[in-house]
Amino acid sequence: MAGIPEYDFKKIEEKWSKIFAERKPASKAGGKKFYLLEMFPYPSGALHMGHMRNYTIGDTYKRFLEMKGMNVFYPMGYDAFGLPAENAAIKSGIHPREWTMKNIENMILQQKRMGLSYDWERMVITCGADYVKWNQWFFLKFLEKGLAYRKESSINWCPGCRTVLANEQVHSGKCWRCESVVESRKLEQWFFKITNYAEELLSALNELDWPAKVKSQQEHWIGKSEGVEIDFPLEEGGALKVFTTRPDTLWGATFMAISAEHTILEKIARDKKDEIGKLKASAAVQSEEEKEKFGVRLTTRAINPVNGEKIPIFAANFVLMEYGTGAIMCVPAHDKRDFAFAKKYGIPMWAVIAPEGRKPKDASLEDAYTDEGVLINSGDFSGLKSAEARKKISAALEKKGIAKIVTRWHLRDWLVSRQRYWGCPIPVVYCEKCGIVPVPEKDLPVLLPDDALFTGEGNPLDGSKTFREALCPKCGGASERETDTLDTFVDSSWYFLRYLDSKNTDKPFSREIADDWMPVNQYIGGIEHATMHLIYARFFTKALRDMGMLKAGEPFKKLLCQGMVLKDGGKMSKSKGNTVSVDDMLNEYGADTGRLFILFASPPEKDLDWSEEGVRGCSRFLTRVWKMLSLLSDSDGEKEIPEDSAKELRWMTAKTVRDVEEDLYGFRFNTAISSIQEFVNFIREMQERCGVFRGFGQSLKTVITLLHPFAPFMTSEAAEILRMDLGKFPGFSKTALERTVKEIIIEVNGKLRSKIPAGPEAEKDEIVNAALADVKVRNWTDGKEIKKTIYIPGKLLNIVTGG
Repeated sequence: MAGIPEYDFKKIEEKWSKIFAERKPASKAGGKKFYLLEMFPYPSGALHMGHMRNYTIGDTYKRFLEMKGMNVFYPMGYDAFGLPAENAAIKSGIHPREWTMKNIENMILQQKRMGLSYDWERMVITCGADYVKWNQWFFLKFLEKGLAYRKESSINWCPGCRTVLANEQVHSGKCWRCESVVESRKLEQWFFKITNYAEELLSALNELDWPAKVKSQQEHWIGKSEGVEIDFPLEEGGALKVFTTRPDTLWGATFMAISAEHTILEKIARDKKDEIGKLKASAAVQSEEEKEKFGVRLTTRAINPVNGEKIPIFAANFVLMEYGTGAIMCVPAHDKRDFAFAKKYGIPMWAVIAPEGRKPKDASLEDAYTDEGVLINSGDFSGLKSAEARKKISAALEKKGIAKIVTRWHLRDWLVSRQRYWGCPIPVVYCEKCGIVPVPEKDLPVLLPDDALFTGEGNPLDGSKTFREALCPKCGGASERETDTLDTFVDSSWYFLRYLDSKNTDKPFSREIADDWMPVNQYIGGIEHATMHLIYARFFTKALRDMGMLKAGEPFKKLLCQGMVLKDGGKMSKSKGNTVSVDDMLNEYGADTGRLFILFASPPEKDLDWSEEGVRGCSRFLTRVWKMLSLLSDSDGEKEIPEDSAKELRWMTAKTVRDVEEDLYGFRFNTAISSIQEFVNFIREMQERCGVFRGFGQSLKTVITLLHPFAPFMTSEAAEILRMDLGKFPGFSKTALERTVKEIIIEVNGKLRSKIPAGPEAEKDEIVNAALADVKVRNWTDGKEIKKTIYIPGKLLNIVTGG
């Protein structure tokens, strides 16, 4: 074998990047199908370390599965519509399309430099005319099925982005993107009827292999509540309808709170019009935790239907018209928010639940008691436990005709209208004669105009006459095109289906192909999408299933949410000046080193703290492996080794292959890499003792093969030098694992310091002597008194030192 050159990652990566780019996806026709996918990126410019971590996880898993003989589908695309492109047009004058496509081109170059082995022929770009066409086609189908509708509603308006936000895009009262304080406005908007699927969206969560935290967030957002609707009569006639899950607290209701948007205020609060107007203006959408609770006391009162008490009514800023009935009963003795409000406005409080096992007089009003307990001061229901009381009170009130047992949902229909240019146009026109008229399918796609002006004020489409003015498809008369565009989360709600059949011009995708591959076996992405993208994609898939377009009712069978990449303990941010450039890292250390560090430094679901020393350590490891090629090249031939050593080598090889395989299946990349490193150290130590031994070359090939999913560039070059095939993951001998020699864990003062082999007959003294001679152990014991040793036969030795 010719001499091995110095390890030069730049030359190696330049060479193999070209080869990888020209290589067609491996055909594994006989292999088990596996659809692997990462959340596709928004093309905002350059990729950041969070992207690299996400894609490295996916690509490593893909390469491993292919080496195990599976037929892996692994595509990539770009979520190309969105406000940043429009903002760039306002700021620099560059057209959103040009800005977006330039960014995509740059990101593809970066992804290829990372060694990502996507099926580039299936690439999907959501701003492309083909994708827009099918997006609009879905809108029309939803309109036909009653899943799309238009209504006036209170909406969340972001003054910074100058567009409407869905409830899921309002975080603590602020825009999820620009963090402007969100305002409440009335506007005609388009909605998708996601609430039709509330029950299934909730119940089907049990079938998904998703992180518990994501499922919990979806359960909370869907928010199924079982309770009663109760009418509270008003002094001047009529009634206020409220919904409560706690009818056991009815006797403690001492005031009512209603939304400032409630229509009944026009009747019962004419004298408070100015005050309520001010309340409306100040009631921006905020979290319960952040909003100061205040209200306007009305002159009319409500009557508590269970005890006849007349109680005050407040128009309050913490009651939203969109949830429940827009009115609530308030029980300050048993609700912290109501307690604070009652204290502020001097409202009486009545304790009606006491902690179980304590006398009623012990119920304190120093703070709200919010737990379960036993009813007190509640008429015939006093003495009942809370759960039992809820059932009996609900049934009694329903029998009297003053209440109705109902189920309520926190989930609201998905608001999909956006007042922006760079999005998918909504395919309808407005005709004075015919009303709302869908654009015929034959006229799709409706494309964005090129003459829109980006001034930063309002929706650019409103100013484009060539786009706005249209002919009615039904009567041929003058009409106006819808100038709102679709929420970009619509684009990302079905892209995984388009990947499967991305060149199809007759339909969005073939049912046969979709049924063959769906659902996605493994999806990888951030937990921040738990209540937006991941709910919307589930809804979309169920709706398309009911339209007969595919069999699957869920888009993603298994979900992995990777943690963030931190620097100095904090989230990477340009404003903090603690970012690490992907390009700089690739230039200085290479893709293999970056990939290895990202996977080794932390389990994928945990946050990763960036460490330059950690990166350098991974670089040194790859260099060390590369130098082992030189040892093989420069040797006179492999030498025989003692049978005990040969057995130990066979055991270590089998154990490493088994452990790495199990860890890769379980996404435990860090422990898989650790096992490879231990194997490399084992081989090097044996080589230092015995020279280039018989089996050294095969052991090195095993290392190269195991490393390949993690470091594809260096291992591809090494495989070419060794004339070996990287297409198959190594097998291992179960017989070799059933060895008589065991691995004993060596601890010093309870901390793992080394592992040593030992035969079944080895006595404690023999194990102790071997441990004390081990270089790794000596680093912690030399010069110290050995106070005692604790030995668990065949498993563990703990050396306790003093001094």
